[in-house]
Amino acid sequence: MKILKSAVIAFSLAAAMGSFSTAAVAEAGRTSYKPIDAINMVLERIATAETAINNGAEDAEVAGLIKKAADISEEINANDKVARDNSKVRQHLKAAISSAKAANLQESKEHLAKAKAGTEALKKLL
Repeated sequence: MKILKSAVIAFSLAAAMGSFSTAAVAEAGRTSYKPIDAINMVLERIATAETAINNGAEDAEVAGLIKKAADISEEINANDKVARDNSKVRQHLKAAISSAKAANLQESKEHLAKAKAGTEALKKLL
């Protein structure tokens, strides 16, 4: 009886772990993009942020637009060289977000230009 009780507990524990496994459903809600599609989306978001700066948008709005570009740049994943150069682009995007939050939109625009050039260069590495 003691062995049967241990076997039932072990089986129920294994069934519970299998049915609630986070690894099994981890990718359920995530959308993955081709590297070239992700690069084009980042460029579109950067252009949108630059347009917002030129049109006199508020600092928080500009920072939010740049954040969207930075979030999508995480999806660019082709090889190690692309990943290294993409990390440099992400640094410029983060600096642009910080500048926008500090109400320094001119500096933010400069970082966006560098990020745009770096993102364009990623296309050549694919």
